[in-house]
Amino acid sequence: MAVLSLSDLHDLAVGVLEASKTSHENAVSVANALIKADGDGLSSHGVDRLPAFSAQAIAGKVNGFAEPALTVTGDAAIRIDAQSGFAFPAIDMGLDKAKEIVGRTGIAAVAVGRSHNAGVMGHHTERMAEQGLAAIAFTNSFGAIAPWGGSRPLYGTNPIAFSCPHKDGPPLVIDVSLSKIARGKVKLAADRYEAIPEGWCLDVEGNPTTDAKAGFKGSFLPMGDARGAALVLMVEMLCSAMTGSNFAYEASSFYDAEGPPPHVGHLFIVFKPESFGGESFLDRAEELMVAILEQPGTRLPGARRLENRKKAEADGVDIPEKLLAVLTELAGG
Repeated sequence: MAVLSLSDLHDLAVGVLEASKTSHENAVSVANALIKADGDGLSSHGVDRLPAFSAQAIAGKVNGFAEPALTVTGDAAIRIDAQSGFAFPAIDMGLDKAKEIVGRTGIAAVAVGRSHNAGVMGHHTERMAEQGLAAIAFTNSFGAIAPWGGSRPLYGTNPIAFSCPHKDGPPLVIDVSLSKIARGKVKLAADRYEAIPEGWCLDVEGNPTTDAKAGFKGSFLPMGDARGAALVLMVEMLCSAMTGSNFAYEASSFYDAEGPPPHVGHLFIVFKPESFGGESFLDRAEELMVAILEQPGTRLPGARRLENRKKAEADGVDIPEKLLAVLTELAGG
């Protein structure tokens, strides 16, 4: 392993993307998201994605020079066309506009369509919570989960996230994939030739497997079994039909440069808490968080990420030597 500071890793990520048919502005937005993931210990959503992103930008599967198009379609409704580009610049644009609107309306919704992998969804909602707002986020992805009782993956892993301010600490951040495990973790295990626990995935024939490569090619089991599959369907509707984007079974992979742009969608709802709960919101939210932490053995969701983030900011992050060599070469170093 090599140890890099977050700053050096960010510069390397920008260099890789700029050398891969991506504008500086878009490269910075994507690098910000990937480095934050690595800093939080979420390496499956960090610079490990860069070789695939680079190949896709070079091939034109993702348009690295895309300029997202924003349309305000109602008092509190925002539509962003990502224009086949990376998700992060489009999301940045939409959430900036939502912040501008929500002070007047109390709520704002952002639909991002014709987009790409949205990374760590909790980071987008956390950004809003750091500004005193609450937010919930949904995204779909390329096919991973079959309808309950079926065998063909029609839905993505479809993560959801929620964040709200915390009166006496960092925001509460809840971020969960609706599959039993995030797809990025299985991909990482496959790349490292590691086994996965039984109960995460099925192979292409519908059999349980501990082979990460077989599971990645097959299907993922939904959290909560049949009930979870229903939630996955809900998110698919919100992120595809609602945003004019592809359903998961129509979307191409985020992991290779084959095929057309994935054109998935994301939906964000941003709240000004005081518009609903009055000035007591922070105090009431604090009461629940305190009640949780009073019980021995408990912690708030996201606590481990914050510990990782603090350590990464001080000491840097570990990057596999092989990956670092690939990234350095892609950046032209």
